[in-house]
Amino acid sequence: MTFKKFEDLPIWQERRLLAKIIYTTSSKSNFKDFSLRDQMRRCVVSFSSNIAEGFERGSNKELIQFLYIAKWSLRELRSQSYLALDSSLINNADFDTIISKCSNLSAKTNNFIKYLMNSELTKLRHKSR
Repeated sequence: MTFKKFEDLPIWQERRLLAKIIYTTSSKSNFKDFSLRDQMRRCVVSFSSNIAEGFERGSNKELIQFLYIAKWSLRELRSQSYLALDSSLINNADFDTIISKCSNLSAKTNNFIKYLMNSELTKLRHKSR
């Protein structure tokens, strides 16, 4: 499995849908906690940014490190989603969608980490420059 740019990574591509959900949900008129809105948006941005940064570092070891950081952003987003639900800023359907997407992306990220850790190419660059 070879990826030439971070945009080729399925988990980076999939985060675009999660970002759209977060931005759409947090733009609704009843979402009046702007601090929480901004934090949720920062989490989804952080997820994709860490994937991109880790990929561009050039080694699987560094990519793995940044993938873990990206997963932490998803955990934060899940936690914030509970707060948004409990504060009636989002409805149950939006909450379920966000939690499902976060869990799915987290599992896929974890699988990618396992692949990279078990790959014979772990010490090599994951892309040619």
